[in-house]
Amino acid sequence: MKCLACKNGTMTDSKTTYFARMGECYLIIENVPCKKCSQCGEEVFSMSVMERIDQIIASVEKLAGKVCVLEYQAAA
Repeated sequence: MKCLACKNGTMTDSKTTYFARMGECYLIIENVPCKKCSQCGEEVFSMSVMERIDQIIASVEKLAGKVCVLEYQAAA
């Protein structure tokens, strides 16, 4: 699959760190599966990964203090 951002690179399976700000709290989810461009580094998440991230955010919003760091596999 070609990169939609730079149109030159190839998207390959990778893992990344996802950052979200939720009001006064920051959520960091490590080792999130994604497709990453070999040329520009653009990252794309599948629909199922984004749905799971949304679920994680919804559950963490009720519990988190200032900073919350989660491992994707453990939270998924």
